[in-house]
Amino acid sequence: MCAVNRGPFLNVKSEIGTLKAVLLHKPGKELEKLTPEYLSELLFDDIPWLKKMREEHDEFANALRQRGTQVYYVENLLAEVLENVEIKKNFINDLLDTRRDNSQGLNEVLFNYISEKSAMEVAQIAISGLGKTEIPPVKREYSLSDYVNKDYPLCINPIPNMYFMRDPAAVIGNGISINSMHTDARRREPMILKYIYDYNPMFAKEHSPLWFDYTIPYSIEGGDILVLSKEVIAIGCSQRTTSNAIEVIAKNLFAENEDIKEVLAVQIPPVRAFMHLDTVFTMVDRDKFTIYPGIQDKVRVYSLTRSGNNNVKVKVEDDLLETLKRSLKISAINLIQSGGGDAITAAREQWNDSTNTLAIAPGVVVTYSRNEMSNEVLRKNGVEVVEIDGSELVRGRGGPRCMSMPLVREEI
Repeated sequence: MCAVNRGPFLNVKSEIGTLKAVLLHKPGKELEKLTPEYLSELLFDDIPWLKKMREEHDEFANALRQRGTQVYYVENLLAEVLENVEIKKNFINDLLDTRRDNSQGLNEVLFNYISEKSAMEVAQIAISGLGKTEIPPVKREYSLSDYVNKDYPLCINPIPNMYFMRDPAAVIGNGISINSMHTDARRREPMILKYIYDYNPMFAKEHSPLWFDYTIPYSIEGGDILVLSKEVIAIGCSQRTTSNAIEVIAKNLFAENEDIKEVLAVQIPPVRAFMHLDTVFTMVDRDKFTIYPGIQDKVRVYSLTRSGNNNVKVKVEDDLLETLKRSLKISAINLIQSGGGDAITAAREQWNDSTNTLAIAPGVVVTYSRNEMSNEVLRKNGVEVVEIDGSELVRGRGGPRCMSMPLVREEI
């Protein structure tokens, strides 16, 4: 286990403070369980080349390390937790509860099989899933569901979207939101993060409030959560995040975090091409944002502030740019249009996550090298661009921000 912290470890009070610690997941065997028949169910449009994907992810992680960021991997933190026999037992039961075919007889077989594995092997199964051919044949009584699902090749589904670590949880201030995912394909991910939060002392749970719990029946995903400053949080109301969830987390933040004065709900069209707020809009410097120009006239903004008796006051705002200037208390903001503002180029590069930039310091961002025009326009606006290859990583529909869960940023 990691050494116990004497104070809070988690600390994210901006989108752009120098990134000191981040949580990642390197794509693994879960991607090898993708087949054309189940691509849509598992939220993929294509089957990536895993070897190349892992090389690209290593390049990403190394780019962060070279800038002074401590990189943690989710499976390592989970494995530390599962060294405790009782926690491991409870985790396996919760893992089996997420199975598509929840037959009792097969669950018993799987529990006995997985229980014999090491803590790291259990962590890997939780992410990569388990095929029917991977478990030894055992004589048992078959249930109706066994027969109905006999052609389905998996006992436990993989979670191939896990390398998009931004979504299942988000650090806000010294606390964390463990999110309720919109799709069944990703609902195991926050369960894994909750075990790490509850039992890994590195997270210093006693000092880190839980702003949102994944058992709440309103979906919210981390790609929609932008920590604009110590006082202002923007949350996309999108295909994946509901208005009810935004109100719940806003109430919790206002009740327990005196620093936070306002939550901006930014409504975007609920379509897969946009998916999350950070696929069309990210912060790159104190007064600079990159934005997909095709979204600018489709956005609605609502300001949520404290009201009496733990209520939330909602105000309709007229304009995104003017709202940002007021909320961030700055006189001018530069909205940098991806694709150089050209409609065709912007649409093509937005599909490849040109606006999904990860700020690693004020005015310094990580992007995919393939988005040449968007990277050029960022540089022309005074932003340093650290490029990484992403020809395979992008097939899951996410960029550098999607792939990272900041744990600690320097305050600015």
